[in-house]
Parts: sequence; structure tokens; C-alpha cells
Amino acid sequence: MAEQVNTEKRNITVFGSETEFDGVLEFTDRLVITGKFNGKIEAPEGDLEIAKSADCHVGSIKASSIVISGNVEGTIEAGERVEICSGSTVKSDITTARFRIANNVDYTGQVKMLEEEPSVDLFSVASQEFKEAMIIKADRVS
Repeated sequence: MAEQVNTEKRNITVFGSETEFDGVLEFTDRLVITGKFNGKIEAPEGDLEIAKSADCHVGSIKASSIVISGNVEGTIEAGERVEICSGSTVKSDITTARFRIANNVDYTGQVKMLEEEPSVDLFSVASQEFKEAMIIKADRVS
């Protein structure tokens, strides 16, 4: 069955190629970065696209899905998926449920796969219960 994505009612924000942003950024819809970004991104329900012209140095990125076509340095966590496109340079430890990397990518780091996407609503449970829902395969002992 084909995967359906409902993007009709999602707002899209674009940081243009001349945009330079330093700080903490939070969003819930969709963000496209084509310029320079330094800081931290907190968007557990948002979709992030880092364009080919983008240069991002982050402490961490947390988003639902992340597509990278440019340069990224810093920790990445995506509840749904991470996709690294051809021509990208990524220096990052990545934690995600689904991961795709193209040919011709300069990647340095480690990838940890989530066993499954958490079915727990982050805002309706205690932090310990949410952490338990985020069990990483690499940490599980048979």
C-alpha cells in the first residue's frame, strides 16, 4: 500500500539563501533552510528540509522527518525518518526509525535505529513513560 502524506494544510516556512540564523528554533509545520543556521532545532512534530545551499551547525536537531541535501554538523534525531541526498556532507550521530542515504554522500557518524515509531503522545505522558517508548534496538539485550 502506498504511503500517503497529507501536506495540504501544513504551513511551509523558507529561510532563504541570504538568511543567517543563530539560536533555538521551534516549529510544528514544515521548514526549508537554504541559508546558514547555527544553534538548535526543536520540532518533534515538524518536517525539516535542509537544501543543497544550506550550511547548518547545530547542537541538535529533533524533528519528525529530516531531508538533507546540504551540509550539516551536529546530532540528529527524527521520530519518523532521515534522508540524506546525493552531494550532502553530514557529520552527525543520527537516531531515527527509518534511514536512507544516497550515493555520493560524505557521512561521518553513527546511526541508531529506533525499533518502531513511538505510539505515545509526547504531551500526554510523563517523561519516563515517553523515554521507555523510545527503546533503541542497540540498547536492547537478548
